[in-house]
Amino acid sequence: MTEIHDLTALEQYRFLQRGELGVLEVVDHYLERIDRLDGGLGAFHTVTASEARARAREVEASVPRTAPLWGLAYADKDLVRRAGVRTTFGSRVFADFVPDESDELPLQLDSAGAVSLGKTATPEFGLPSYTENLVAPPARDPYDTSLGAGGSSGGAAVAVAAGLLPFAPGSDGGGSIRIPAAVCGLVGLKPSRGLVPAGSGQDSLAGLPVAGPIARTVSDAALLLDGMIARRGDRILHHHTLRAPTFDDGLFLGAAVRGEGRFQVGVTTGSPWETAYDIHLDPEARAALDVARDTLVALGHGMEEFAVEPAPDYPDAFRVIWQAGASQIPVDDDSEQLLEPLTRWLVHRGRALPASDLVRALATLSAYERSIVRQFDRFDAVLMPTLAMTPRPIGWYDRDDGERNFAQQVEYTPFTSFVNVSGLPAITLPVHRTPDGQPMGAQLIGRPGGEATLLSLGRQLERRLHWDRVHPPQW
Repeated sequence: MTEIHDLTALEQYRFLQRGELGVLEVVDHYLERIDRLDGGLGAFHTVTASEARARAREVEASVPRTAPLWGLAYADKDLVRRAGVRTTFGSRVFADFVPDESDELPLQLDSAGAVSLGKTATPEFGLPSYTENLVAPPARDPYDTSLGAGGSSGGAAVAVAAGLLPFAPGSDGGGSIRIPAAVCGLVGLKPSRGLVPAGSGQDSLAGLPVAGPIARTVSDAALLLDGMIARRGDRILHHHTLRAPTFDDGLFLGAAVRGEGRFQVGVTTGSPWETAYDIHLDPEARAALDVARDTLVALGHGMEEFAVEPAPDYPDAFRVIWQAGASQIPVDDDSEQLLEPLTRWLVHRGRALPASDLVRALATLSAYERSIVRQFDRFDAVLMPTLAMTPRPIGWYDRDDGERNFAQQVEYTPFTSFVNVSGLPAITLPVHRTPDGQPMGAQLIGRPGGEATLLSLGRQLERRLHWDRVHPPQW
């Protein structure tokens, strides 16, 4: 018998619209699964069961059914404030913090008719690419709980993969949606800079972090993305937001459902980190890339291998931005002792940076952005690995040596951060399974505002490779 969590988010939405499922019924189903299963997974920092049930009743009673996410369950990433709900930012410094006001993204998802079930796990202040902190247990890969889920949207990915949520929003400042989605066998979409008003990247240092969806299917990712974009009719309600194309059944959902078109795709394994670090592609990461490439060719798309130009100034510039961003963490001498060693190292390095280093780094990354857009311009999309290695075990990263930790993160994820620097959209897709069943992803990177093309390509791959009904066997 099909259970609610076996349905895609889009299927649930259609059942809800027809009255064949109730909002409270859906919420109760997921809350029961969270209560029963999350102890071994670490997907949630906080579960707001009573608030979710009250919200479900409110949605059924007073929210118009035309809302794009009406009645669907999700959870906020624990970097996002929701009024009255404990928000830790993954740090002991804020272990008991309860904000009085909400950030923009939860308010937008409320207006879209969704129901939050709590807060998903994140590393301290979302800085590392793995979700292990001192506030809560680590987020574990549902396919193999000895492995970490990646980060920083690790809890969101675990919850979706294990059927604790139908989909979830994440944020991506250097790969933080794509990395855990690839680990957990999911679709993860990092939008173009400026597309999602509540997480546009426009107001952030170097424009790196943007908000986007994590889902089991391409259509579910498009559905959530549509709900994250504030709009009135055809008008998007943010002056910095890219104007998205309009389809009859949603800004992006139409492209994801139809999956139409033939495109010219470039393929490369070049990384801007390779001038400073020893970047190796594991055989299973190469296999994922090969599966995606060969399938796209079989589907009739043009394919051209190419090499990206070396970027010897990129590694130092990105490191400066990472450290400078940490310098803004609101800690004083008394609370600093609660920070984890890696965060403390980043804060100290960031606060010691001369202003001239920051100015130079910003200029370097701006020039790099223009270079990548120019190099990718002859393609509709560029195919690359998402990760260079198979998922890393819990505890693999050096928690005390900042330099070593940084190197480990680069060696594991050398293909993600440059997409944030360039402001381009990217989608990771679970195209491959290792012999022991571990998912491996490949990513497609689009032109500025090219989400519809990525969703169309993703849907074509999904129809051919059938990952949309694959679940971790033990969950």
